[in-house]
Amino acid sequence: MSNDADRDQPIRDPSTWTVGRLEAFATTQQGHELERIRVVAQSRAYRSDEPRHVRLRWAKLSLNANERLPGDSPWSHDRKTRQNFALRTWIIDHLGPDTDSDWDPEFLAADTLAVLALDPGQVIALSASWHDLPIEQIGELRRYKSMTAHLDRLLDFLPPGTDKDRLITWTEVHKHLP
Repeated sequence: MSNDADRDQPIRDPSTWTVGRLEAFATTQQGHELERIRVVAQSRAYRSDEPRHVRLRWAKLSLNANERLPGDSPWSHDRKTRQNFALRTWIIDHLGPDTDSDWDPEFLAADTLAVLALDPGQVIALSASWHDLPIEQIGELRRYKSMTAHLDRLLDFLPPGTDKDRLITWTEVHKHLP
């Protein structure tokens, strides 16, 4: 039920907004409101009834909101990176690669390799006895598992080469992570 006071309040259901309106709103937001914007924009990017260019614009808005989310801890950084990789991979897989670096499989491969600081052999060795590891190391292995979850879908879009070979190795490592 609405009253006269409600009519003066802005409509706060961003899931009904246009991409332009949500982009403008996002530029003025900080903190956790950005998570709501990220989720709405991502869900709109996934919608199949909008043209490709509009879906890419929604996806870009989601990436931008994700990047601006608060949190400087390793877990926050990894969560944002994981969400970035998942959305980018989905776009490449469902809408096709693009010349924009966010939708270019080779850029995504390079970005993925850049966050995988440990050697795959080290990670496999640690995983073999992960039950005996301190909780911090188990957490690191879990982050590696999350950071490599998108690789199976990405590999088909990569040309043969060193990066693809390295990522194939990481898909094998992924299977052994806790």
